Amino acid sequence: MKRREFLAMAGGLALAGCGGAGGDGQSGGQTGGGTSPAALPVIVIGAGIAGLATARQLADAGKKVVVLEARNRLGGRIHTSSKWADAPLDLGATWIHGDGAANPLTGLAQKAAARTTTTSFARDTAYDADGHVLTSAEQATMTRLRTEMRAAVTAYQESTSDAPLRDAIYRGVDYANKAPFEQRLTDHLINTTYEHEYSGPATELSALNFDSDSRFTGDERLFLDGYGVLTSYLAKGLDVRLEQIVSAINYSNETVTVTTGQGTIQGTAVVVTVPLGVLQSGAIQFSPALPADKLNAINGLGMGTLNKCYLRFPVAFWDTSADWINYVPAAANRGEWAEWLSLARVTGKPVLLGFNAADYGRSLEKLSDSEIVARAMQTLRAIYGNAIPAPVDWQITRWMSDPFARGAYSFNKLGAPVGARTTLAAPLSRRVYFAGEATDAKYFQSVHGAYLSGLRAANEVLNQKTT
Repeated sequence: MKRREFLAMAGGLALAGCGGAGGDGQSGGQTGGGTSPAALPVIVIGAGIAGLATARQLADAGKKVVVLEARNRLGGRIHTSSKWADAPLDLGATWIHGDGAANPLTGLAQKAAARTTTTSFARDTAYDADGHVLTSAEQATMTRLRTEMRAAVTAYQESTSDAPLRDAIYRGVDYANKAPFEQRLTDHLINTTYEHEYSGPATELSALNFDSDSRFTGDERLFLDGYGVLTSYLAKGLDVRLEQIVSAINYSNETVTVTTGQGTIQGTAVVVTVPLGVLQSGAIQFSPALPADKLNAINGLGMGTLNKCYLRFPVAFWDTSADWINYVPAAANRGEWAEWLSLARVTGKPVLLGFNAADYGRSLEKLSDSEIVARAMQTLRAIYGNAIPAPVDWQITRWMSDPFARGAYSFNKLGAPVGARTTLAAPLSRRVYFAGEATDAKYFQSVHGAYLSGLRAANEVLNQKTT
């Protein structure tokens, strides 16, 4: 199972007395002054899927809720682009991972009347650095190496000491004594199996705990009209105020006060659903300061990178029956343009999507769009030849550079405190609550994890749960 997703939370905050834009065009007025505590709202920071799940559940329970979002749109790390009118594209989250009945997003998508389809990892083609399709013998070698890697990880996780994931795999498969081709295949598998999945560099992922999450069974289901259909559905009727950037949260009194560059708003409680990267940046000041164990949890977890480069061509020049195109780069280009998704079969559009994760994904953010496209085309021309057409347009993400995300999603970093995600999720003083994919110990890195964390936080508010 791949592509954990760029979950759905972005920091944000409402200014006092400023009209906002809600899911149904509602806006809220100024809160504060002589307003009685009973009339104050619960403030939800972030209109990603965690924040909207929280707000939806609270509003349905009869609570007054104000959702405060830094961006000029809903969704956070769920971001459906409408730049190409005939091809809505998800720049962040893309799939429901495991679309069985147990996944809450499956039912939510049905309620929202979302049009969906599935992609399959079995529909794939693999190419070597020189562009030839891997032979059956080379494919068998890759399968053997994948088995060796998984055995190495399983064996290492029986130990009590931790190490970087790459080191554990290298030792377990005797990497140093492998032939150069097998070393390239091993590095390719580390990159595509682990770095693309978990977003962190294999030199930083905890070998013991990187995969301590759970999965839902089922297919990989994507949205033909974009994941935004779910956030729009959840936001309907809510008081959502856009372009509100949080600078401080004061919870020293019986009420909470949230400060932005344009004013303050008071509430009975606040639910913070901003991404881990925003918490790590210190962009929001808490008063009183967050306790040491929560700060250790915030800083002990990692915030990873998975960026997308959509290329639209005049025609599809690749095998349109394949969903996935795998590319094993030269040793000097480890982790570069190793996985591509073709949208031709599922949407009928001549669009390829290149993924880049971890160190290389982060390094690309420093380049211009044209430089990134040029690098992508070097790989595609290595596979398909120099005669292929140039793209007619492109769309590129830079999630680490986004001030309201500061990364794609969280990962379990080497040295993270035990129970860091549970500590991060713990409420403070019955007034400050936390949600988002990073707070979900069971389904972190996923949209369904973010959604479930929002429901959990809403229930904590309703039950006034505290530590």
